[in-house]
Amino acid sequence: MSQYSGLAGAGSNAAQCDLRSDTVTRPDAGMMRAIQTAELGDDVYGEDPQVNRLEAVLAERLGKEAALFLPTGTMSNLAGLLAYCQRGEEIIVGADYHIYAYEAAGASVLGGIALCPVPVRRDGALDPAAIAGAVKEDDSHLAVSRLLSLENTHNGLAVPLTDMAAAAQAGRDAGLSVHLDGARFFNATTALGCSEMDLAGLADSVSICLSKGLGASAGSVLAGPGDLIAKARRWRKMLGGGMRQAGVLAAAGLYALEHNVARLAEDHARAAELAGVLHSLGTGEVSQATNMVFFTPEDGCNDELRRHLAAEGVVIGGGSSGAIRMVLHKDVGDDALDRAVQGLKSFYG
Repeated sequence: MSQYSGLAGAGSNAAQCDLRSDTVTRPDAGMMRAIQTAELGDDVYGEDPQVNRLEAVLAERLGKEAALFLPTGTMSNLAGLLAYCQRGEEIIVGADYHIYAYEAAGASVLGGIALCPVPVRRDGALDPAAIAGAVKEDDSHLAVSRLLSLENTHNGLAVPLTDMAAAAQAGRDAGLSVHLDGARFFNATTALGCSEMDLAGLADSVSICLSKGLGASAGSVLAGPGDLIAKARRWRKMLGGGMRQAGVLAAAGLYALEHNVARLAEDHARAAELAGVLHSLGTGEVSQATNMVFFTPEDGCNDELRRHLAAEGVVIGGGSSGAIRMVLHKDVGDDALDRAVQGLKSFYG
């Protein structure tokens, strides 16, 4: 079942604790001031100061030549994949990774690019042998293997640098370029205790989402080699992602980078606390990594639990069966978390 099942329409401004995703955050007062005071220009002409600054800041922080601001993470990944690959070429990617499972096969539909899935290990990594085995021979009957796409975090799991490096090296040994879907890149660096360049340096390009754990209202950034970003900029235009006075969004992203990276550890700690409560209740399978908790009720009472929590002002996602993903974020403070905890205890009490 899709991790997005049951998410739409469940939340409202009245919800006091929304655990469906870290995409539901709203700009705080400081971010709104940054948006309201942003100096603006036409980004398609390259004249928006906030966008130019955001791209320069992230390129420098990640150790890349250039960067490109895009409206969404899906478009950021897609523009990168299209910049790497031509029709009939192939991307090797984890079978459970977002690019393969949850981006509507955009690279195939719009770019004629094959997506070759390989198994994802329980720790979120790809096995180097699986990558090497998926690379095609130089044969006219086969697609041309061109790119390896990695992901960190994956379902909240921060993949260790050693595993990332081994996977990337397997790709490079086969002549592939390496892309990293780093939608929650800073959750990964926070959990791993590594520098931003340590993780970004393992891939040729990185896509980072600003509207998840960092709390901006919209936007992602693709960073990589200058020639790749130039191609991606042209693809952004063709995909309809060329924005005009986009500085109102970029200013939120800059504020998020300056104020909301260090506090990600708070989300991880609250996720661990929530997981501990669920473990203590002994009512189902529980796992937790970074800011995500996965809970599978043993009695299959997902719908009943969802309705009970909603009456307590707590919103959760997930389908009618299987695992429920609960995501901690900056809009879930201690009071909101306590409301969720008390709701769970009263349901299972």
